[in-house]
Amino acid sequence: MGHAEFTLRNQPAQAPISLDELWMPFTPNRDFKSDPRIVVRAEGMYYWNDHGDRIIDASSGLFCVAAGHGRKEIAEAVHQQLRELDFVAPFLRGHPKSFELASRVAELTPGDLNRIFFVNSGSEAVDTAMKAALAYHQARGQPGRTMFVSRERAYYGVNFGGVALSGIVNNRRKYGPGIAGVVHMRHTHVKENLFTPGQGTHGADLADDLLRFVNLYGAENIAACFVEPIAGSTGCLVPPTGYLERLRQICDAHGILLVFDEVITGFGRTGAPFAAQAFGVTPDIMTMAKAITNAAQPMGAVALSERIYDTVMGAAQEGAIEFFHGYTYSGHPAACAAGLATLDIYRNEGLFERARDLAPYFQEAIFSLRGTKHIADIRGYGMLAAFDIESDGVPGRRGHVLQKKLFDNGLNLKTTGDCALVAPPLIAAKEHVDAIVDILRKTVASL
Repeated sequence: MGHAEFTLRNQPAQAPISLDELWMPFTPNRDFKSDPRIVVRAEGMYYWNDHGDRIIDASSGLFCVAAGHGRKEIAEAVHQQLRELDFVAPFLRGHPKSFELASRVAELTPGDLNRIFFVNSGSEAVDTAMKAALAYHQARGQPGRTMFVSRERAYYGVNFGGVALSGIVNNRRKYGPGIAGVVHMRHTHVKENLFTPGQGTHGADLADDLLRFVNLYGAENIAACFVEPIAGSTGCLVPPTGYLERLRQICDAHGILLVFDEVITGFGRTGAPFAAQAFGVTPDIMTMAKAITNAAQPMGAVALSERIYDTVMGAAQEGAIEFFHGYTYSGHPAACAAGLATLDIYRNEGLFERARDLAPYFQEAIFSLRGTKHIADIRGYGMLAAFDIESDGVPGRRGHVLQKKLFDNGLNLKTTGDCALVAPPLIAAKEHVDAIVDILRKTVASL
């Protein structure tokens, strides 16, 4: 492949950086290393590249920097924690901040989802939720419930459990079907809802795919139904009105657990703490990550209903490990410190409320792109939106070109194939939204 190296342009005295050794994730490595885009600093709503150019962050890093970049409060909390207690094994030992953070998270979760299990990423949260569902059904005397129902165009991370749940064909092309016993409902991106702000009025009946699987496989074999309240990474697919409610009804009628993946929608993205509250539907299990620490430390969590927790606890012998699962860095002290400082910022600055207030302006601004050359659809809810661009004949190629051009024009966002996702930090103001949409409009039209 040849040798690739890079010298930071604003630091010419620095020795060149070799680009060969790092295998970058979810990146066309050869393309990047032939024309790298390097970020060297971040603060507030912005990144700076090695040229010194300021780039507005329109996707909160990767949906995770909800309180803006460079929060000194979080950095100081992590620094102080590492000096005081850098690590203690989470098996058989505890530390105060893990219990404190669990309590603070439980204050935000809906219903009785008051039992919190800490992990290190959204991928780990999904696999943990799958195991918890299996453990629950086994504890209540229904070990035959081992199947999972998911959806097309769903994304649940990169571990094998999440890969199997995800409704993405490239996963299967590269890694096979993953674990057995996973079936997929149809997605809700229907043509009748194109260019519809918020929840569409068509497609609620697609929830009955779950009932079809009940009739085909038997409810007694199905452990849980996994859905993202708003499908995130595959394109901000907002649920039609009545869809989530119908899933809840079917799950209740047939003893199936309903799991919401809120890795992207959690912590204010919809204007509520979680999308479950925004849509008025409470799941039995909820996964979260990303904005739980404002991305300052890797962390994720699973919130479970007290019913699930009590059932698993009650079925175990005294002194036994009730839930045979965990990670070395579950509830890491530094991550917990970051989480607590992040939740303080959300509360003290009213960022969830601020997101709710700004959302109508943001959505109207994004939908003003309708009619721009190449835009095929626009969708959005709260402080999350997406638009599709017309393919040039090779799926994803135009989208990849778009994200590079946007970065060069001063805007950072995520693209998935030919879909661009917009999710600015919750500290955004109207002038930031205006700047984002202005760059989007000019850049898309120039493709």
